Amino acid sequence: MGIAGQLEIEQRSQSIPATMLAAVYRGVNDVRMETVPVPEIAARELLVRVHTCGVCGTDLKKIATGSHSAPRIFGHETSGVVAALGAGVTKFARGDRVVVFHHIPCRTCYYCRHKTFAQCTSYKKVGCTAGFEPSGGGFAEYVRVMDWIVEQGTVKIPHGVSFEQACFVEPVNTCMKGIEALGLQPGETVLAIGQGPIGIILSVLARRVGVTVITSDLYPERLRISESLGFENLIDASQQDAVRSVREQTEGRGADAVILAVGSNGLIRPAMDAVRPGGRVLLFAQTQRGEVVVDPAAICVDEKTLVGSYSASVDLQEESVQFVMNKEMDLEQLISHRFPLQESAKALELAAHPQPASMKIVIQPGMAWA
Repeated sequence: MGIAGQLEIEQRSQSIPATMLAAVYRGVNDVRMETVPVPEIAARELLVRVHTCGVCGTDLKKIATGSHSAPRIFGHETSGVVAALGAGVTKFARGDRVVVFHHIPCRTCYYCRHKTFAQCTSYKKVGCTAGFEPSGGGFAEYVRVMDWIVEQGTVKIPHGVSFEQACFVEPVNTCMKGIEALGLQPGETVLAIGQGPIGIILSVLARRVGVTVITSDLYPERLRISESLGFENLIDASQQDAVRSVREQTEGRGADAVILAVGSNGLIRPAMDAVRPGGRVLLFAQTQRGEVVVDPAAICVDEKTLVGSYSASVDLQEESVQFVMNKEMDLEQLISHRFPLQESAKALELAAHPQPASMKIVIQPGMAWA
């Protein structure tokens, strides 16, 4: 973006309307376009005009299950422009292009001391809202960023980096956390089940450690994207038995680790079958509570380990920012569909029921002004 364009955005950002459009969650599978007040900000807070907000699977599950009270405005993979500053804000100026984390832990409690940041009480307190109960708020024209997020969870977007690229900072962080939890070692063989946007990011980050990655998906269209990123060992799960294929490639042992980037609980058992004795399986998308059948002897006798990872790590914040802003991966290519805010219901419906050609879905309140 040139200087003239940046100045134009800054000038427009100084004119704040009283109301705005937002996709408001009103109940199970009920998201409506409504006109709501632009959120007011207090001292040390920011008002950000949203350009792009990625649709995350956790938002979809909350909408589909009614796990959270209504009304709310979801959306937390948010990038945009600083539109207004609360008193005392010195790190940012009107017109700054920023990406915003919605969770920041206290760093001092029991869970933070044990690096289990997602269990911290302060972390669970969302620090961004477009109104109603703080729930991210990125599916709206403006979002209020609270003081602790301004200080510790708001990042400037460098010149030459798009809003779309920048909105991946938080999901990349969650993937980095998962890869760290898996404890990969150079030279290992890893099976990545699922090549949606998150599965592909996990695969790229695993390869970055120095492992051999085998990718698997039911959709050949997604495997072609993996192939374009340099992954050569592909399993079309609609045509091949992934467990058998992996065993054939590893002298019958199985993979050293398996990444399960698909929400289906029915794939946990195949993932366990695909990993060698003493290997690890990362559950990354199993965010809904329930029961599954697991062979206890696989854990006890075969010494296989189930590893869980949820949400982001503040310890990886800088690394995830550098990965995204330095364009170590062209994340924009994962975006298959861009919807204006007014078509949020359509965007959420497609994201909840992905098609072979659909990958990352983004909602762009800023589509009309960028």
